[in-house]
Amino acid sequence: MIAAAPDLDRIVKREHGDPHSVLGAHKYDGGVVVRALRPAAQGVKVHAGDKDVELEQVHPGGVFEGVVPDADVPLDYELEVDYPDGNVFTLRDPYSFAPTFGELDLHLAGEGMHEQLYERLGAHVMTHQGVQGTSFAVWAPNAKAVSVVGDFNSWDGRLHQMRSLGSTGIWELFLPDVGEGCTYKYEILTPEGELRLKADPYAFQAEMPPKTASVVHRSEYEWNDEDWCRTRGDSVPLDRPVSVYEVHLGSWRLNPLEDTARSTTSSWRRSSLRTRRTWASRTSSCCR
Repeated sequence: MIAAAPDLDRIVKREHGDPHSVLGAHKYDGGVVVRALRPAAQGVKVHAGDKDVELEQVHPGGVFEGVVPDADVPLDYELEVDYPDGNVFTLRDPYSFAPTFGELDLHLAGEGMHEQLYERLGAHVMTHQGVQGTSFAVWAPNAKAVSVVGDFNSWDGRLHQMRSLGSTGIWELFLPDVGEGCTYKYEILTPEGELRLKADPYAFQAEMPPKTASVVHRSEYEWNDEDWCRTRGDSVPLDRPVSVYEVHLGSWRLNPLEDTARSTTSSWRRSSLRTRRTWASRTSSCCR
């Protein structure tokens, strides 16, 4: 075993703030050591060009490790994961990719001055290092660890642990081959050791109630307001009427202890969907 045992224990317990420093490909003694966390797998192989390397299980929690000789980083490779039920999956390793956040993004986010933060946080379908996938990022400054879970990993928080990007409080991970339509949430480990599932506050789409997961979505809407954008600087906003829309979140919360709430449950449920659709339409048209 090459990796330090305490690091492997933290990976298995989902308590490591920088899983990329342990998992993935790293230079080692004239070659590259590759580590992967695949709980319940009976075998893992690395395919790197014309080199095929069988990894050894070095932790009972499912950590596999092996050395690709005469190789260097960055290493282009795939993992072949073999499970006892006969299923074999070949996949790209998420821990072989660099962060999708640049230094300027991190600086502006840390200063609270990033004016396009919605373009960085959340789930964004993109091509990263020549590979199609989705970048996930969430701001969770008090979290001990964060994983992204979804239908692409059977909602198993062990498989896709995110990395902490320093003091910004941002956690990030690029998942190759994950695309539009996938449902997901963030699994957050609190300082008290509790695991909590949270929807993405920066998601571009969400499941319809009663489901609560976020959905990977890439908008293809084309704006047609070029004329308005060209002329909006010619007027004084304070001299013209303005429409303001608001929502009182407290009124959306059903209190089952109140008789009035019981009697209006059916009508509230019928109207809430119409309200959500109307609100979404109004905000999307006026908040650009």
